[in-house]
Amino acid sequence: MPKPIRYAVFPVAGKGTRFLPATKASPKEMLPVVDKPLIQYAAEEAEAAGATQLVFITGRHKRAIEDHFDEDTELEELLTSKNKDEELAMVRSIVPPDVSCIYLRQGAPLGLGHAVLCARSVVGSEPFFVHLADDLIDAPTPCLDQMRQLYEETGGSVLGVQPVPRDQTHQYGIVDGEPVSEQVWRLKGTVEKPAPEDAPSNLAVVGRYILEPEIFNYLAGLGEGAGGEIQLTDAIAQLLQDRPVRAYQFDGVRFDCGSKLGYLEATLHYAMKHPTLGQPIGEYVRRIVEKD
Repeated sequence: MPKPIRYAVFPVAGKGTRFLPATKASPKEMLPVVDKPLIQYAAEEAEAAGATQLVFITGRHKRAIEDHFDEDTELEELLTSKNKDEELAMVRSIVPPDVSCIYLRQGAPLGLGHAVLCARSVVGSEPFFVHLADDLIDAPTPCLDQMRQLYEETGGSVLGVQPVPRDQTHQYGIVDGEPVSEQVWRLKGTVEKPAPEDAPSNLAVVGRYILEPEIFNYLAGLGEGAGGEIQLTDAIAQLLQDRPVRAYQFDGVRFDCGSKLGYLEATLHYAMKHPTLGQPIGEYVRRIVEKD
């Protein structure tokens, strides 16, 4: 039986330049999708998969993330005095009582692999989730929980993947693997942003990983890769020579909230599902469509 996964690592040190000027002083992970910031969706997904130790790899100007997950006694007293019980419960539920938040600083922008390596001193010899908050996934069963179920059956590391149109393979890391079942592949390798004619498949790696602690040894031994950064994909390529790595095609709808269009699509999608906003937003969209 594989070890249970207690740790979830969130690399949140990026600058978010595609959303300037909105992200000049506020982290991109704090951009709201309807009424919750992206990073809260990420934390809730990890918690639903069993994580109790949330490890945020931060950088400069990311204090708002810590403030969001911190206790705010003054706000709670204000809500109590105004009998705003629903809002009070909402604020108190941001971090469940059995969950702890840990913050580590990534001193230099050396890539995703380096950000994951920064978590080594906390995670140690345990398996862990990696969650990229830019990738917001709406699924009946949270994506990381789907992957956890596979991990508990098979062990080994797991990469979340989704099919993309062939003419878009140059925008993603694409997996090369042997099918094990309808949604699972045993990984042979990954190709970073291949041309459509060179892509081994149309399965793209998205921002969800379950990694065994051995990945830290490979990351520590890497030099600079593409873009002068330490690449997580390079470490995974070495890991799979010694350990099984599987790709899992999750059920759910993914929104690339690292792009403005994907972010707006996610906002509309979640607004349409909102218990009080869904109907009026739906009517507003219909009026726009009918007008055009």
